[in-house]
Amino acid sequence: MAGKLIAENRRARFDYFLEDTFEAGLMLTGSEVKSLRNGKANIAESYAAVEGDEIMLVNADIPPYAQAGPYFNHEPRRHRKLLLKRREIDKLIGAVRREGRTIIPTKLYWNDRGIAKLEVALAKGKKLHDKRETSAERDWQRDKARLLRDKG
Repeated sequence: MAGKLIAENRRARFDYFLEDTFEAGLMLTGSEVKSLRNGKANIAESYAAVEGDEIMLVNADIPPYAQAGPYFNHEPRRHRKLLLKRREIDKLIGAVRREGRTIIPTKLYWNDRGIAKLEVALAKGKKLHDKRETSAERDWQRDKARLLRDKG
């Protein structure tokens, strides 16, 4: 279970320039943990928002746990509090408010102790020409590898 990836936001590297990364804990309910143990989660459309002096994970989809029943289950897309050190929270809040950065979740995984962790990155949005440049660079690397493999 240790180091096992639950969900990954693969689109983040295409849409954003990722700068600093932080490992954050999540405040979850029991049925959410059970659902994560089944490997069901989606963080592709999620982001982290500043609410007061806390950072919340918004729009992450953890589907309801079927065996929990209707009364003990959770809301799939509720806001979840991120557990970070105060210094990290202040750094993230400052970057969002002063520099207009975005906090993007990149990976949801189990750590060595079996606790769900979320890797968040401080990001700056890419413009359309940056995305085209990234795509062209990726195509060139693929073609170069193909040429070296065939003729090398």
